[in-house]
Amino acid sequence: MELKKNPNADLEKSRGMYLLLGLVLALGISIGAIEYRTYESGPMDLGQLDVAIDDEVIPMTEREQKTPPPPPPPPPEILEVVADEVELEEELEIESIETDQEEVIEIIEVEEEESDEILNFAVVENKPVFPGCENEPNEEAKFQCFQLSLMKFISKNVDYPEMSRQMGVQGRVFVSFVVEKNGKISNVEVARGVDKMLDKSAVDVVGKLPKLKPAKQSGRAVRMSYTVPINFRLQ
Repeated sequence: MELKKNPNADLEKSRGMYLLLGLVLALGISIGAIEYRTYESGPMDLGQLDVAIDDEVIPMTEREQKTPPPPPPPPPEILEVVADEVELEEELEIESIETDQEEVIEIIEVEEEESDEILNFAVVENKPVFPGCENEPNEEAKFQCFQLSLMKFISKNVDYPEMSRQMGVQGRVFVSFVVEKNGKISNVEVARGVDKMLDKSAVDVVGKLPKLKPAKQSGRAVRMSYTVPINFRLQ
């Protein structure tokens, strides 16, 4: 007799479902075991803090006291004033300065000594006046006229040496001179030269200057020095 299985008792068809259910159950148990925490009841012992206290005694220091300043010196002793018993042999005589109306008083005039000092043109009050510049309105205009007239006279009367021309020598010669109290020119000399021939020509032309009206200081005629540049230039 052949045995037949009940188709409802076949477990093979539910095998996959049971396997999946078992995996889900195992996974849930694993997660629950991992997430489960336990806490100890009561306070925890954190240990004791060991602090060592140094019992070193800090010594007390006393502040040094400064020596007090010395007492002020005692007041000076009282000096006794002793009368001077020395008698003067001569007595001071006071003469009267009153005069009678008939007494003649002689007035002595003291003449000021004239000085021969040579002053610089920059310090004199009234500078020399060139002939023809007397009618200028003020001192500044007269001095400008003096300088212009001086240069015109030099350029008109100077002699350019022929030898210097041929040799091509040229330059500026500075000539100093003194205007005396009487207006004449003196002490003509080269202050800074270029060539012997040019220097001599410059000195000669300055020595030919006409008589000037002298410089004045405090209303008195004085000696005054002046330096003029003479430019020798070939055309």
